[in-house]
Amino acid sequence: MARVSQAHLDARRRQILDGAAVCFARNGFHATSMQDVLKEVDLSAGAVYRYFSGKEELIAAIVEEVLGQVHAGFEEAARSSPPPPPDLLVASVLSRVLATKESVTVDGHPAFPRLVVQVWTETLRNEELAALLSEGYGAVRETWTRIVRAYQDAGTMRPDVPPEHVARTMMAAAMGFLAQQALFGPAPAEVLGDGLRALMSVRDEAGTP
Repeated sequence: MARVSQAHLDARRRQILDGAAVCFARNGFHATSMQDVLKEVDLSAGAVYRYFSGKEELIAAIVEEVLGQVHAGFEEAARSSPPPPPDLLVASVLSRVLATKESVTVDGHPAFPRLVVQVWTETLRNEELAALLSEGYGAVRETWTRIVRAYQDAGTMRPDVPPEHVARTMMAAAMGFLAQQALFGPAPAEVLGDGLRALMSVRDEAGTP
């Protein structure tokens, strides 16, 4: 029997994950069955179950992959001295993540933003997924906190605001931007970068940025 290459296995796993993402984004998790996923990816049950035991494992794999990509992007920036400014950093990381998902569509529109909203909704009733998401977001928040401290140490950000508060705000901006795409349609990440840049330029009554 011919040995299956790792590249083939990786491509098949990618096919299953992308197909499941389309199904979840289109109909939500509860309305999607494994049969729907099998039909979407045009594979047998045996081929799919070789990689994933069921819907819950598919959902977890999708969430872990996305959070891993986001975390890796910000970790790369955290190693810079100083890190890129927030507007460039957030736009760059979001652009890269969206680019990896641009081929996954529902009715001609990117599926990823809709999938993200579905994940957030599911965490309200799925404790295991909520724990996974909390751990992933916690890692991103910790990285952002280090980035903010680096800004403050470099004198490019005011030092009187707790880094954790800035980290949560930057994450909220990115999450809100994805929610807007799910609700109102796609927009390039540069839109968020431009908005952050404008907000960063606001001066107080003393003329201080």
